[in-house]
Amino acid sequence: MSDTTVSTAPTLPVRRRGLRVALRVVQVLLALFFALASALPKLIGHSSAADTFAEMGWGDVGMYAIGVLELAGAVALVVPVLQSVAATALSALMVGAFVVQLTYFDGANAATPLILLVPLLVIAGARRGHNEELRRLVRDRARRG
Repeated sequence: MSDTTVSTAPTLPVRRRGLRVALRVVQVLLALFFALASALPKLIGHSSAADTFAEMGWGDVGMYAIGVLELAGAVALVVPVLQSVAATALSALMVGAFVVQLTYFDGANAATPLILLVPLLVIAGARRGHNEELRRLVRDRARRG
């Protein structure tokens, strides 16, 4: 092999590892966002969340329900076997948030759920290999009764 020939074999695993690490960092950041910035105000009944849900007519029940879903999704985003399912569920929640922003608030903050939707869909796709493991765990648990 001459000095000018460059082998790419060692860089491929390094690149994949770098992408996995980057994806994990995005997952943690999204989990923190959903837990602290989105779910927490709803779960403590902060006036910013309470006023918004009251304006929509959903009241405290709707506010707490969405807060619980967001918190559960945030936690599941960092659990390896649940991360793809969590990203998919949070994506569906963001589609709903987008529709709510358009219908109740004339699209004032409609870009936010769409921006969050992109990395969530990337995570759902990239981590979909864990879905088979989750199916196996559920199937085994159901068999044991």
